[in-house]
Amino acid sequence: MSGFKGRHELKHYINYADVLQLRARLPFVASLDKNAVEGNGYRVKSLYFDNYNDKALKEKIDGVNEREKFRLRLYNDDTSFIRLEKKSKINGICFKESCTVTEDECRRLLEGDLAAFKENGSHLCQELYAKMYYQQLRAKNIVDYQREAFIYPMGNVRVTLDYDIRTNIDVRDFLKPEPVPVPVPGIYILEVKYDSFLPEVIRGMVSLSSRSSTAFSKYAITRTI
Repeated sequence: MSGFKGRHELKHYINYADVLQLRARLPFVASLDKNAVEGNGYRVKSLYFDNYNDKALKEKIDGVNEREKFRLRLYNDDTSFIRLEKKSKINGICFKESCTVTEDECRRLLEGDLAAFKENGSHLCQELYAKMYYQQLRAKNIVDYQREAFIYPMGNVRVTLDYDIRTNIDVRDFLKPEPVPVPVPGIYILEVKYDSFLPEVIRGMVSLSSRSSTAFSKYAITRTI
């Protein structure tokens, strides 16, 4: 992964009372993400890829030290800006590569035209195309959720609160604006991402010392419900 800067990523199960408390406290030290809509965060919709043997899912569940997954992602059902992302984890450090794809390329892919991504021209699209061809990667499921995000510049810290998680196995619905139909109730996730260090003010604000970290994955939880 030379050339790509890794980040630390901490995930914690929280409850709704924690969400209310963090929503009230974090704005005193951190800035709201610019993508927030009317102060209530934004919707994130992802389409995950895996192979016929669920390699990415099994590696996540088994805690394999070096693993990767591909996903398409859009925000607030806006199909004018769609990203392909490859997320890798090596020795506990997260790496992410991304590129933009068009709505037409996504639509062609969902209709089974794998060459749509080969023609995109970006290195990442061509890598996914090769792995769809040689490793039989295919779109597996949709994960949709509400996210509230806060930014703290020192340490390049990003704190997110994710909830109202929903899923759908009909991948053809990824570009549709209708709500994703299947809820995953009672799940609230706090994520803290940072570069080389986590400032004490943020550590104290989110009370990390009193929380146990988890290997939670939205992709895994929605594939196993």
